[in-house]
This record gives sequence, C-alpha cells and structure tokens, in this order.
Amino acid sequence: MTRHFLPLLTAAFLASTAGALAAGELTYVVNNESAKYDPGTTAETFAAPIIGNTFEGLVRFDSNGEIVPALAESWTVSDDGLTYTFTLRDAKWSDGQPVTAGDFEYAWKRVLNPATGAMNAAMLYSIVGAEEAYNAAGAGEIAISAPDDKTLTFTLKQRVPYMMQLLTYTTFFPVRQDVVEADPEGWTRNPATFIGTGPFRVTEFNQGESVVFEKNPEYYDAAAVSLDKLTFRLIPDPATALAAMEAGDVDGIESVPAPEIPRLSVESDAFLVVPALGTTYAFFNPAQAPLDNLNVRKALSMAIDREEIVEFVLQSADIPAIGLVPPGMTIAGEDFTEGRDTFGLSETADVEGAKAALAEAGYPDGEGFPETLYVTYSSPPIEKLLEAIQQMWKQNLNIDVDIQATEWQVFYPEVQKVEYQVAQMGWGADYPHPMTFLDNFVTGSPNNLNNWSNADYDAAIAASKATGDEAQSLAEMRKAEAILMNDHVILPQYHRNNYMMMSPKVTGFWRSTLNVPYFRDAVIAE
Repeated sequence: MTRHFLPLLTAAFLASTAGALAAGELTYVVNNESAKYDPGTTAETFAAPIIGNTFEGLVRFDSNGEIVPALAESWTVSDDGLTYTFTLRDAKWSDGQPVTAGDFEYAWKRVLNPATGAMNAAMLYSIVGAEEAYNAAGAGEIAISAPDDKTLTFTLKQRVPYMMQLLTYTTFFPVRQDVVEADPEGWTRNPATFIGTGPFRVTEFNQGESVVFEKNPEYYDAAAVSLDKLTFRLIPDPATALAAMEAGDVDGIESVPAPEIPRLSVESDAFLVVPALGTTYAFFNPAQAPLDNLNVRKALSMAIDREEIVEFVLQSADIPAIGLVPPGMTIAGEDFTEGRDTFGLSETADVEGAKAALAEAGYPDGEGFPETLYVTYSSPPIEKLLEAIQQMWKQNLNIDVDIQATEWQVFYPEVQKVEYQVAQMGWGADYPHPMTFLDNFVTGSPNNLNNWSNADYDAAIAASKATGDEAQSLAEMRKAEAILMNDHVILPQYHRNNYMMMSPKVTGFWRSTLNVPYFRDAVIAE
C-alpha cells in the first residue's frame, strides 16, 4: 500500500519579518480544555498551551530546539556531572515581585510531597533524597538548596544525560509559596492569583469558551514580546475551527480535520505540518475481564489495521505504531526505534493470528466474548478512530465492543481510578528522550493508568538510569519496552504529527515537537 506523506515543515514557523510590523491581537483555537493549570502537578497535554506561555523555568527551548537561558542567566556542572549550580537573572513574577531561588526550592519540594498530587514527581527522583522523601511523605533531606536569592543548586544520585532537557518541563517551573498556599485548589483558575514568570499573563478564564492573555510587562525580556493580547478560543470540533479560520475569524487553529489535509496542503499557505514526539494508544486494564487474559489483549492489538487507520481514517502523514516510543529520539548515535522488534504486531491486521489468539483465550470466532466497553474523551477525530477499530474487531474477530465518550474533565478522573476495561489515551513527550514514555509504566507511576507492574521492567529502567554508558542505557530501555509490549497492556495505534494552520501574516510563532505553541516572539505583519 502506498502511503503519501506531506512534506514536514520545521517545528518553527519563522518567516521573514521584513516590512511594516505592528503589535496587536491574535486569536488561536484550541480543541480541548484542561482540568488543571498547575505547572507543578499537571501532566495534561491540554494544559501545555496555557502554562507554556505564562511560565518559564531555569532554561527553555528556542525555536531550533536548543537549550537557552530563561530565568537562569548561567550555570555550572561539577566535573563528576552530579551537582548543578544555577545563577538567576533579575526576573520578576507577573505581579512585580522578584523571582528567587527559594521559589524554585519550594516548588520542587512541593512536587515531592505526595499530598500535593503531582503527576510527574518521579522526574525529580534522580536528585539525592528526592525519591526517599516522596515515599516517606516528606521525611529526610533533599539535595536541593537556595544558599541565596540568586543561587539554586541540586545534586544528582547519578549522571542524567538529559537533565537540561528535563528542566524545560513544567514540573521544574517555580511557583510562589504565598500564592499557592493561600488557595491550593483554586489559584490557577483565578487571573488575579495565576501568577507566572512567562511572556504573557492571564486576564480572563472563561470556562468552556476561552482563555485571554495580555503581554506581561514584568517579563524579563518584555521588549521581545510584540503581542498585546492573545486569546485561546475553545472550539472542540476541528471542522468548526477550520470554518472559523477560513472565514478570517481566527488567526490560527491547533488542528485541522483529517479529510481536509490533502486539500489544505495544496491550497493553503497557512497550513503547517509540525513533527511531534507523540504516540496515540489505548490502555488495556489487566485487572478487568476479559482484558486480564494476555491472549485477548494480543488478539485485539493484532486485529487492527494501522495502515488503514492512518491512510483512510486519519488521512494523515502519521506513522502506524507497533511500539510505545516514537521515532525521532537519538541515543548513542541511534534512533531508539532502529531494529526494534515487532512484538507480534504488524502495520496491517494479522487476522489469522488474532483469531488464533482469541481462540486460545477461550473465545473461538468470538463465541462467548463478554460485554466490553471502550471509553474515550469527546473528540470527533478520536471517536471516528475508535469506530473504525470497533468495526475491525467486529469484522476480524466477530466481537462487539461498545464505545462511550465523555468530556475530558469527566473522562480523565474516571480513568485515573483504573476501573475501565479499555481506555483511549496516548502520550506526548515532556522532553526529547525515550524515558519520557518509558517512565510512565514503572510500578507506582501516577501516569501508569492501568496499574501495570513488572519487576523486570522496573529493573531495566533502573539499570538504564544508573549507567553512564549511553549504549548500555539504550539497550536497557529497549529491553524495558519489549517487556511492556510483549505483555500487550497497551494498544499502540499511531505516532503523531500535528496538522495546524497559522496566518502567514504571523511570523515568529513556533510549535515545538513537544506540542507547545509559543507566542513569545510572534509578530503580526501589517
């Protein structure tokens, strides 16, 4: 089967800014609304556009994917690679108070308090004392300190080659103790208390409608920010968003309807394809029948045609996925996915193999297969995808699986209870390293949303982190992925690209491979 790929544009859309320029207002459409905007505790992709434009940490990515200074003006790393010391620049919070090293120390130690409910506390476990403190509910010393207002230092248990990339993620952003503790549950929903360190500050939270920002005059590099006003407008249906874009009502949309991709790629100079480090998959719950049977999980995964999903359902340039980790991350000179096993899966459906696995599970030709529910969040493209998978299971295995869609704010808390049978999900990279995907399945991870646990997997991940040899680390990570995939506790579907639109009048805008749209340097040309 021939697969037609659109040419991939760079993640940065940085056209020439020659000509008359004007500060102004920009409206950008998002398709989903997050339930939580707390940078230290959230793991929701849908929160990234808001947090990414209102907060910065010690360092940030530039449009070329390089690490550059943000709130830190400089840093040093000890010869053994374990102790990092950052010197902060003169920066202020969006309410005018100075940013201090103590704000970072408070924020990171807050994440390591299990009562906070941080979803990515494990990102800090490489710091001496951090994991022990988390597991002991705050007891013990953590090697994070602020000897003065401008100096932050921390010490690692072992070298972490991707530590600087980690520091760009929201879990490492500072938050203000006085603001958080005055209203722990509500501070991120009130513009008056959503105090940040980034180029914009929120002026309105209109639930179900929009988030409105203004330029943050206290930002340390405010002179670089051109936009006076930025609005993220919520339109869940990409077709409706596209209509608004083509009518000139909005300046950009974060996604376009799959059937429109071929047309837009030819007709529109606003259409962009942005590479993404993301994998869309479903969780199988191995504690719920009939998914507690390995052969059932294997049959369901073998029975879907991933090529057909990409080419005819999504009508996209996405990549059929037979593993967890997407291509595009290089370790020791090799892409993680090079030479990867297939785990008994293929890009097309293996109907005979799937039937055999289902029969071995005790359901020959689907006979006696119990009632099964596949839950998802409300999203027209995702619901269309699930309907295609539902039909494949019916045609190839003679089984009926029901689909239930609910709004994200209802769906996600229910999935966290791990009481489902099959749940649609996926993961976008938090930092450009395979561990951002693999760490989620370590026993006890808050993002391990099917409560899967395997001691050999945990040991391989620990071994990968413990070695300073990149090739050995790569081998251990590949071993871990194989353990996960051979247990078929996820149903991999496709590795993602992002298909979006932005007015060609807007320059300096870029969207990272980590799926964050950045408006810091955006300019509207007259």
